[in-house]
Amino acid sequence: MLVLSAAAYGEEISREQIKGLDEQVQEIKNDVLGIAAELNQLEEKLLYPSSTQVAVFVSVVTGETFRLDSVAIELDGKAVAHHLYTFKELDALQNGGVQRIYTGNVRSGQHNLHVSVTGKTRGGDDFQKSELFKINKDIGPGFVEVALAEQGITLNSR
Repeated sequence: MLVLSAAAYGEEISREQIKGLDEQVQEIKNDVLGIAAELNQLEEKLLYPSSTQVAVFVSVVTGETFRLDSVAIELDGKAVAHHLYTFKELDALQNGGVQRIYTGNVRSGQHNLHVSVTGKTRGGDDFQKSELFKINKDIGPGFVEVALAEQGITLNSR
């Protein structure tokens, strides 16, 4: 009888120890995820200082029903971003979502931004739009929104 109670006591301790280890592992995972997020923020601040940072965002004009296939961005003649869209991403954009497609460093002054878009109209016809914009980068971070519509591309910047 003494042997059976000792064996049962041993099982209870090991279950409690396992539960305690599981909790410690979860705490460590949460700590690691928090540290990783902080490192990503620090890396972004180092790589893209606010004085030279420019971010380009993509949105779809409210009410548009075309199917967006891809967006390509060139800055000063250099390809900086290209994205192929999934149905889930397109749905998010059509419901008011905004995608950050590019973040980089540029000097203050005027720059050429070339945007190319491919997709399908509501009727199923292929379409391709391409626009060249001049953007002016001031001191401080720059933000550019590329608003897409079947009729064309518009740009909002600050």
